[in-house]
Amino acid sequence: MKQVACPVALHPDGAPRKLAVAIHPLTALVHCDLPAGTRPEAAAAQALYAIGGLETRAALLLGTSDDIVAGERWHFALCRTVPPVRDRWQNAGPDGQLQRFGWLALDDAAPHDIAQAHQRALEWIRAAL
Repeated sequence: MKQVACPVALHPDGAPRKLAVAIHPLTALVHCDLPAGTRPEAAAAQALYAIGGLETRAALLLGTSDDIVAGERWHFALCRTVPPVRDRWQNAGPDGQLQRFGWLALDDAAPHDIAQAHQRALEWIRAAL
């Protein structure tokens, strides 16, 4: 089974609950393959920084799900981001592609263009928090 780490990066202001998401090219949650022997919370914090450009002060494993994508086990880690943060920002990920990021209010409906897997992950995150 493929192992996936997903950082749950909440906006440091705390209210309303807002989650860091990629908004270009498609609305997506930040996630990465979990390297063998790596703790999920460490991989999630590293992915958040490498892909989204957000520093993590602390990361705590929230739980896992085998129901996001068939054949994958997703590990969700709550990542406390280091302030200050912007409402929107850009970052070049490990592949060098520039992506735009922003915050999605967890209590709002998900964008219409979000991938099904990420919709299921958002539902898992909402239930966990």
